[in-house]
Amino acid sequence: MNDDVDHDNAYRLIFEPPEIDTYMRLRDEAGMNPRSAAGAARGLPSSLFAVQVVHESEYGNETVGMGRVVGDGGCFYQVVDIAVKPAHQGRGLGKRIMGEIRAYILREAPENAFVSLLADGEAHRLYAQFGFKPTAPHAIGMAWYPKPSN
Repeated sequence: MNDDVDHDNAYRLIFEPPEIDTYMRLRDEAGMNPRSAAGAARGLPSSLFAVQVVHESEYGNETVGMGRVVGDGGCFYQVVDIAVKPAHQGRGLGKRIMGEIRAYILREAPENAFVSLLADGEAHRLYAQFGFKPTAPHAIGMAWYPKPSN
């Protein structure tokens, strides 16, 4: 396991997908739409890249942030699951996650690869710092949920 410890503020990066329960918890705590445990069990191991932020304290270690890249590893990459637990927001953790994702894509993606993401709420401000721009009027983000959970 490759990791990077930041002793100044007790946050450590782990470069692997989170466990299913951690993934589900972080999405919920960050106010993101839920995903099924069955879907997470299939999808998490197929990540092209993943990073977790672990907070280390005298009470134990807790994953408080995450981000992933999915896609075909050649033409298309999608940044997904950027989440930071609210109690740990405002400390630059989202920027650290996106910095690691950006470094991965710059290192691995071939020329002219298409990298996309969907920005919820004000998250577009974070992503703009990493070179992401709205695609409109050239493209409109669209989604389809073939088996909605409600």
